[in-house]
Amino acid sequence: MSQHHASRHGHQHGTGQDHRHHDHTQPDWNEMAPLLERQAEIASPAYTEAAAWLRTLVPVQGVRRILDVGSGPGVVTGLLAEAFPAAEAVAVDGAPELLARARARADAHGLGARVSTLHAELPADIGTLGTADLVWAGNSMHHMGDQGAALAEFAGLLNPGGLVVLVEGGLPRRHLPQHIGIGRPGLEARLDAAHATWFGEMRADLPGSKDEPDDWRALLTAAGLTPAGTRTFLVDVPAPVSPAVRELVLAHYGRLRDGLAARLDADDKETLDRLLDPADPLSLHHRADLFHLTAHTVHTARKG
Repeated sequence: MSQHHASRHGHQHGTGQDHRHHDHTQPDWNEMAPLLERQAEIASPAYTEAAAWLRTLVPVQGVRRILDVGSGPGVVTGLLAEAFPAAEAVAVDGAPELLARARARADAHGLGARVSTLHAELPADIGTLGTADLVWAGNSMHHMGDQGAALAEFAGLLNPGGLVVLVEGGLPRRHLPQHIGIGRPGLEARLDAAHATWFGEMRADLPGSKDEPDDWRALLTAAGLTPAGTRTFLVDVPAPVSPAVRELVLAHYGRLRDGLAARLDADDKETLDRLLDPADPLSLHHRADLFHLTAHTVHTARKG
């Protein structure tokens, strides 16, 4: 299964690689790809800032091979290639459709010679990825049942002095004010709570799942690595938003409505229906108070 599953829960896919879903069916990646790419592009300023920080943690010219694990359509792969000009950047994903998108994107951005793609089902295929100086796992680690074991395998791929970079956690997405004029105030907080319950069940159902705290520093240390710092990067798109951001928010709420319906009360379901109804003047299609705000936390650890 691809490491990115289509939906937000609020979760930070999303390297901009935030493709998740609320059931266990395979998404139509050809349909999802443009949305995933746009989502990552909107977050690109935060990822560019994160990549600049990584340049202070490792010798830039010494980074010769980068693995972007769970790369999706390859937006972050390209940003990492630009930040580390001596490196080959490898987009790794389980969805061939997304890897094709990554390939085309690299060519279009003049990075074709330095970006390659690798089809791999994770965590089963980690051992086939080859050695690297930097392993970036953007919102893909929590889709591996035994996160500690996967991290130990990633550590085994690193060259001496190499860096593992995890994008996990941060802050849930926010798109609306507390009081939106429909239903009870605080809708997004209730969606977060429903999503948190779903997320726990998703984790428990993963093959080889281990119930362990999300203490990434401790997990990285247990994998034999030395923590090298944690920082959080803001994605802040204030109102009024562009049509592209509005389309992203509509898709996000559509997936929440479909995926969390059984977990929501009738009032909140009715509110979501109104937010998604293009004929409703208070819907997401027409609101002038729509924004896009989230934060991605980046954890790093070094080998040796």
